[in-house]
Amino acid sequence: MANERARALRKAMTPQEVKLWVRLRELRRQGYHFRRQSPRGAYILDFVCLRHRLVVEIDGGQHSFDRNVMRDLRRDSCFADRGFRTLRFWNAEVDHNLDGVVETIWHALQGSGERKAPNELQS
Repeated sequence: MANERARALRKAMTPQEVKLWVRLRELRRQGYHFRRQSPRGAYILDFVCLRHRLVVEIDGGQHSFDRNVMRDLRRDSCFADRGFRTLRFWNAEVDHNLDGVVETIWHALQGSGERKAPNELQS
């Protein structure tokens, strides 16, 4: 069931998810493989890099409602308990500062290691 739902979500990605997916796929050249709309337990993650245990979520306005904020906190805590770090971005951030979003993701992937300049991400 989760795989069918994930497949449907991949076919109906939001414009912001599509924009970010294009950029995340470019990171494969540096060895960072992301999956999109990936089922993990009871959840479907927008994007996940399993090797580096990084989850990236793109949130619309519905995530600002109290019940959804609490649900997101529980979800993030569940994945933190499994060793994952979750980065959340608003749709507007992807629309108006895509380079900044990608740079934040890049730095999270790099951790304390060597960091390349953000303009190297676009080549």
